[in-house]
Formats: sequence, C-alpha cells, structure tokens
Amino acid sequence: MSTTAPRPPRPRSPWWVIIGSGTANAVGPQMYLATIGLFVLPIVEDTGFGRTTVTGAFSVAAVGMAVGLVVVAQLVDRFAARYILVPGFVLFAASMALIGLVPPIEWAYLVPCFFVGFFGAATAVPATRAVVSWFDNNRALAVGVVTGIIGLGSALAPLLAGALIENVGWRSAYGLMALVSVLVSVTMVTLFVRARAEHHVRGRLVRETRSRGRDVSLELPGLTVGEALRTRRFWAVALGLGLVGVVVYGLQVHLVPMMTDRGLAPEQAGTLLVVFGLASLVGRIAGGLLLDRVHATVVGPIVILAPIAGMLFLEPPFGAAAVAVAFIGVAFGIEGDLLALLITRYLGTRHFGRILGLVQAAFLLGSALGPLLLGLGYDLLGSYDPVIPVLMGVLVAGAALIATLGPYAHPAVDGFDRLAARDELAAAEVLSDIAGSGHPDRPRARPHT
Repeated sequence: MSTTAPRPPRPRSPWWVIIGSGTANAVGPQMYLATIGLFVLPIVEDTGFGRTTVTGAFSVAAVGMAVGLVVVAQLVDRFAARYILVPGFVLFAASMALIGLVPPIEWAYLVPCFFVGFFGAATAVPATRAVVSWFDNNRALAVGVVTGIIGLGSALAPLLAGALIENVGWRSAYGLMALVSVLVSVTMVTLFVRARAEHHVRGRLVRETRSRGRDVSLELPGLTVGEALRTRRFWAVALGLGLVGVVVYGLQVHLVPMMTDRGLAPEQAGTLLVVFGLASLVGRIAGGLLLDRVHATVVGPIVILAPIAGMLFLEPPFGAAAVAVAFIGVAFGIEGDLLALLITRYLGTRHFGRILGLVQAAFLLGSALGPLLLGLGYDLLGSYDPVIPVLMGVLVAGAALIATLGPYAHPAVDGFDRLAARDELAAAEVLSDIAGSGHPDRPRARPHT
C-alpha cells in the first residue's frame, strides 16, 4: 500500500521522543501502581473493605494489563503510535478516576482497577516501539533513559498522592491524579512522540510512501511473530528474563519483612526500598551505555548473576544490607534495557511491537509468581532462608539462557542514529535494503548519505 500524504513534522531531535515517551509514561500506570500502598488505609477506613481486597487491586490491574498487552500486540505494528497512545492514556485516566466514584462494594471497586491495567497496556509498548525506531547505535541507552524517567516518576508519585489524600481525601485524590495523568501524557504524546518514517492513512501504517518523485519502502528487517515463535532465541530471551523477573520482583515485595525478620528496624528495612529504587535508576542508565558497547551475552549473564551476591550479603547491619540491595536493584534496572535490546538484535524490528507485547504479557504474569512463591515458601518452612538457594539456582538458569544466544542476527547499522536524525526516509531505505536482502546475518554496510 502506498500514500502520498505529506511527511509529518519531525521533532527537533529524536531525543525529544525519549523525553515525551518517558514523561508520558511516568504519569501512566506506574503512577497508579507506585501509590497503591498509600491508599490502603484510607480506603479500608472509608469502605470497610479488608486489606486483602484493597491490595488485591495490584494483582487485578496486573491481570488486566496482561490481557491488554495481548490485544495491543495485535495493533502496535499496524497503527501509528499516537492513534494507540492517546486513547490508551485517556481511557487509563478515566478508569483511575472511576475508582474514586465506586460504592463500597468489593467487586465494584475491583472492576475499574482491572481496566486501569487493561487500558494502561496501550501506553507503554507503542512508546517503546517509537523510541526504538529512531535509535540503533544508542538503542539500549535510549530505552534506559525512558525507563529512568518513568522510575523517577514512580519515586515522586507517592509525594503527590500523599499530599492529595491528606488534603482532599482518597476519592478526590484519584480524580485529580487522573487529571494530571491525562493532561501531561496527551500533551507529551501529541507534541513529541512519533515513530521514525511513520506514514499512515487514517492511522493505519503503510509499507511504502512516495518522496521526491520515487517510491520508498518502509519495510523493516526481522521476523514475523510466527517465525519468532519457532526460534530457540525467542524462548531463550522470554524464559531467561522471565526467570530473573520472578526472583527480583519476589525479593522486592518481601524485602521489608525479610529484613525485619533478620533484625533490622522497620524504618531501616523500609529505607532499603529507596536504595532499591535508586539503584535501579542507575542500572537503567548505566546498563544502556554498557549494552550499546559490549555484547549482551557478556553483560546480560553478569547482571543476572549480580543478585546472587546481593542475597549472600543480605544481612544486618544496615550498611551491608544496603550494598546487597543495590546489587539486586541494578540488575532490576538493566533487565528492562535487556528485553528491548535482545528482541531487536535477535528477532529484528519488523514485528517488534507485537513480539514485545506478547513477551511482556507473559513476563508480567510470570513475575507475579515471585512474591507468591516466596510467601508460600515462608509459610511452609517458617523462614525465607531455605528459599534463597532456590532463587540463586533460578538466576543461574536465566543467565545460562542469555549467555548461549550467540551472535546478533541484527547488529547495529554503523551511523544509523545520525542518518535517522538527519533524513528518516534515507534511514528507511537502508533498513528496507537489509529487509529485502534475505540475509539478516550478513555484515552491515554503512548507510548511504
């Protein structure tokens, strides 16, 4: 299909796509998830719900997001990013506002929580796809900066939520948070977020456009979803990083009770969560810089095994525990960079959005098992200590899967980032040449200028 529609305006620099994507998602689902704990007591006191019901909203939203990701995966490579992102953010914000309007009926409270996750699924994958389209040489760094901005938003969101709950109550707090979310996200997406060489007819992407009197293919190199599912590398990436998620999410959720059991004061144990968050921010940026320069099969296993060192020294006093938690947090941060990078380097960008959506849906459900398994182990064995060796074994298995991925099938094109920033259709021609060659493993030529 071809279109002669005029080229849409390009941001001043592709880095504005990063700013827009990160800022929009900083006030998206992560803002809701990061503040659930502050709403527990006010909701319990106002409605009479049990704490299990209120905290269960996290799991309900996670299930909703997993279902939503499966749906989004079918749309993200077919429609322009804004046509998915703007409705996604608007409906997410509307769902969050509805939580503050529900009657004191448990099922009625959980329904909008499900849709917070379901519509929230449309806010991340299209933005990641847009960012990836602009960057090849600095792809991991670009993704790391986006996730770093989101992480910063998650760290600041409790301050906003706490002030709103104290001054206007929990119901109005959700409404005002929803208003902030929709205003900031839609503004950022509208002004800054667009995939490179994104041409469409009424929102539906086209594979070819006409520019300067000639047809330009917008085909991308890589595998289809069906082809990817038949490769060992797809399952190695999905299972390898999924196993890491089970361990790291489980440790994060159980960190405070684990450390109080081991003798830390509750205040000190709570502070470890701040250390975890800051370390993950460092991991996202540092991991991006490193992964763009050192092969992922070298960096990945080292990072995946880092939490083992953390678990070995996760004991009082507070200083030693903080260092141990930092190892775990850095691994958590770099893991997000690894997922996007490994998919594009081994499976390509042709159906990147669909593949990422499916992997993230499975990853989300798998990671939800981590806290459950640690809690079950504690209840059955009376301590977290017998579970720790099992977690270490899981990490070793994950590291082995990533270490055996082999050479990149789609290594970076030399000079691509500079070319994309200067002439996005020229960059599209380079990629379409690679896609049409039928030899994704061949050495890449320098993009023509």
